[in-house]
Amino acid sequence: MTPGLWHWTQRWLAVVMLLLASLWVMPAVAQNYPSKPIRLIVPSAPGGGIDFTGRVLALKLGAQLGQPVVVDNRAGASGILGADTVAKATPDGHTLLIASSSLAVIPSLYQKLPYDILRDFSPVSLVARTPNLLVVNPAVPARSVSELIALAKAQPAKLNFSSSGAGRASHMAAERFKLMAGINLTHVAYQGTGPAVTAVIAGEVELIFGTIPAVLPHVKSGRLRALGIGSLKRSGLIPEIPTIAQTGLPGYEADTWYGLVAPAAAPRSIVLTLNDATLKSPQSPDTRARFVSDGSEPAGSTPEEFQRFMAAEVTRWEKVVQSAGLRVQ
Repeated sequence: MTPGLWHWTQRWLAVVMLLLASLWVMPAVAQNYPSKPIRLIVPSAPGGGIDFTGRVLALKLGAQLGQPVVVDNRAGASGILGADTVAKATPDGHTLLIASSSLAVIPSLYQKLPYDILRDFSPVSLVARTPNLLVVNPAVPARSVSELIALAKAQPAKLNFSSSGAGRASHMAAERFKLMAGINLTHVAYQGTGPAVTAVIAGEVELIFGTIPAVLPHVKSGRLRALGIGSLKRSGLIPEIPTIAQTGLPGYEADTWYGLVAPAAAPRSIVLTLNDATLKSPQSPDTRARFVSDGSEPAGSTPEEFQRFMAAEVTRWEKVVQSAGLRVQ
């Protein structure tokens, strides 16, 4: 064998051995996952639906995966800071994001984002869905949706609504309400659901479209008044509260969804491991009871179904943002 042929053969064998080694290591990586505690980023302040869902999921994922899942609240910039943290994290499945509807809204609101929702994340699964509940401060002289619409028309731009941030589900539910009702309400954004709800209780603003977990306790205590629920059918948890569509705005619907995503380059084996654990989590009676008791409906999907769902949500809310003329610089 000539020296040239000998060296070429040696290099070819080295490449083959490297490929075989990589095929051997990949299953081992999946088998060893997770190898340390997992950080679950909640892109809002403590309190509110996304924080509640994230904490319930973290507890169950930890039990399923055999490693603690630590909740890390990263509020700011309507959830952009938390989402960007995950988009740029090491894609080893140890940093995850509990996403909500706002993840699909933000691309239409902001001209520049540090990430691309459909390119920089790897969808794992839907987790839960919950309708928004329209509540007002008790001092507001409206006891139904139709009365609120009449009040807003009589006092243009006088009524203010709070949200957990621009582009959040609470913001977009109100924007859709404004468009369909033909009224003018002033938006006041807060850093998180908790502060946004507190503002309504304190009378700083008049109303909010909040998730059931965030506002129902205050409705029960009398600190807020519920006017209508954003689903097309009444909630089994609060059947006495009519839908917004029934009491003043036919066809109105707005809910909040929550899902789990990982960085885009996360290995497929890890995504499937997380998907399996996520789907099993709500199946336990105690977890399902916790979701249902707060007005949420456990949900699940394959990673591919969640990817298609997110893409459809981006298109859906883009139309609302354009119609409302919304834009955040």
